Amino acid sequence: MRKYFKISVLLLLIASLLVQTSYTPTVYAKQSAKTMTILFTNDLHDNFLPINVELKGVMTSIGGYARLQSAINAEKERDKDALLLDAGDYSMGTPFQTIFQSDSPELQIMGQMGYDAVTLGNHEFDYRALGLAESLNVAKNSGVKLPQIVQSNITYPVDKDGNLSQTLAKLKQAMENYGVKDYTIIERNGIKVGIFGLMGEDSASKAPMSEAQFENEIDHAKRVVKILKEQEKADLIICLSHSGTWAKKSESEDEILAKKVPEINVIISGHTHTKLSQPIIVGNTFIGSSEDYGKCLGVMKVTQQAGANWELESYELKPINDSLPEDADIAELITNFKNVVQEKYFDQFNLKFDEVVAKSPFNFQTLDEMYNQHGESTLGNLVSDAYIYAVKKAEGDNYIPISAAIVPNGTIRGTILQGDITTADAFSISSLGIGADQIPGYPLISVYLTGKELKTACEVDASIAPIMGDAQLYMAGVNFTFNPSRLIFNKVTKSTLLNTDGTTEEIDDAKLYRVVVNLYSAQMLSVVGAKSYGLMSIIPKTKDGTPIIDYEAQIIYNSEGGNKSELKEWFAVVKYLQSFEKMDGVSVVPEYYNATQGRKIVDRNNNILALLSNPNQIAIAVYIIAAVLILLIVAISIHFVRRGKRKKKNKRKKS
Repeated sequence: MRKYFKISVLLLLIASLLVQTSYTPTVYAKQSAKTMTILFTNDLHDNFLPINVELKGVMTSIGGYARLQSAINAEKERDKDALLLDAGDYSMGTPFQTIFQSDSPELQIMGQMGYDAVTLGNHEFDYRALGLAESLNVAKNSGVKLPQIVQSNITYPVDKDGNLSQTLAKLKQAMENYGVKDYTIIERNGIKVGIFGLMGEDSASKAPMSEAQFENEIDHAKRVVKILKEQEKADLIICLSHSGTWAKKSESEDEILAKKVPEINVIISGHTHTKLSQPIIVGNTFIGSSEDYGKCLGVMKVTQQAGANWELESYELKPINDSLPEDADIAELITNFKNVVQEKYFDQFNLKFDEVVAKSPFNFQTLDEMYNQHGESTLGNLVSDAYIYAVKKAEGDNYIPISAAIVPNGTIRGTILQGDITTADAFSISSLGIGADQIPGYPLISVYLTGKELKTACEVDASIAPIMGDAQLYMAGVNFTFNPSRLIFNKVTKSTLLNTDGTTEEIDDAKLYRVVVNLYSAQMLSVVGAKSYGLMSIIPKTKDGTPIIDYEAQIIYNSEGGNKSELKEWFAVVKYLQSFEKMDGVSVVPEYYNATQGRKIVDRNNNILALLSNPNQIAIAVYIIAAVLILLIVAISIHFVRRGKRKKKNKRKKS
């Protein structure tokens, strides 16, 4: 009996050892695995409040930071160590931007929401170096919790004597005061995470008044990653990149970044407002982007087994809609800042934040539709018409006739939906920039272009807009037709001036025409030469034909009510909306704006005559070069054929 008992004990011992042996690797694997949850946003653009959009024919309320906070809280309950990050352009796009300098509501709210790190986008520089400096200082002095800002490729150019301008010096000092760094290290759940920020080439080009410069993002990414790997011994490297992803992979900056700096594990991509329902995977790098305006919260979870590469465990964009409750603390904070906007900004214009300035019986195009369609836009028509109307009103008896108003796609930031249009809605349509008066909102300015340059502006739209969506132009006063199949820089086949009485007239190449644009757009018109490789040129001029050096000297002022003030483009839109015929005391957008008016006609005729007729100087030069090349090829071919025949003839003679 005792013998059997000993055998039984021995068997049990062996069994327990076998079970323990088979179980131990699993326990060890679980203990050695690292997991990190990354919550992310990009291109929030001051959309603190929900926005209305039409989804499948139904008006839907989406976004809003109070709802976004509820989604963040839910994710933090699942994983208290989750990181919360943003890839830039957290400001500019709604009336809240008007207190960017004075109150810095964006950084204060994001701090309270629990953002760990953010990077700067091009729109953070919309109020120039001084505007950003003041925003950073106000945020720092607020005493509230703030997100860490990371930016690794910014530089501060000096003059010939090695000195910074006053405003750049203030920005540099403010960046230091705030504690902006190349990178930050955050340790969570036993993982050392290195996070750094970058500004891409395209986004840097969209900040022409920043004064700062942004060096090659690839070079700086390699520099910072080397530090994070070798000195900081980071386990996980995340780049907050305000560079973007593009349909054409050879131009997709963040995909290029991932390919050239493969040590980056995760890229949170901003700037292009891309909705990546599934991440882009380049080698071992995962790229995420959560659309824009706080419509979604990105949730990415990555894991790493001991000694292995990081792997993507899950990825999801969680919609922020009215199914989510509003976080009470964030909602209260937003209301407080809304009151500040009213007091500090809209009171200057005798307007209320939620005041209904007009009603629309129909929806205008969405911004996505305007970007994805190359053609006339009803919203573009309304905004350009508003420019001319408001200038007439502002100048009164001193009005000088305007031949054209030009509105680039990139300066239209919001649309009009069926129903009430509030002051805040109208502001959001043309919300960008700041004037010489340091009051938010780009002012309208007056420039003069030759007839040839007006035609060039039409060609900019026809030829450059398909490459650069922001460059699509909407014009009042000029009608044109273009054929997208024709040679680049020779796509426009017809352009005429449209008079106020509805008649048209030919454009005189040598004549100077008065044109109204906003301050930013006028400066961007002058870079057409670079964008067209020097083949086209637009040089804004004064009335006497002198090239403009000081654009702010051309600002149009509104003297209505006896107070001289810059005529802001958003205010021009409000005044035009208020001018429409009223119904029950409220202006109603006329049916005229429910359809296009033949201002921009796309002619897709592929007939050989349609493609080659009426060539301009650029096309003629290309055709001559092509003809010379063809003749050269023919001549060379004939030469070699004759040479071959001579060789054969000589061989026959020798034989």
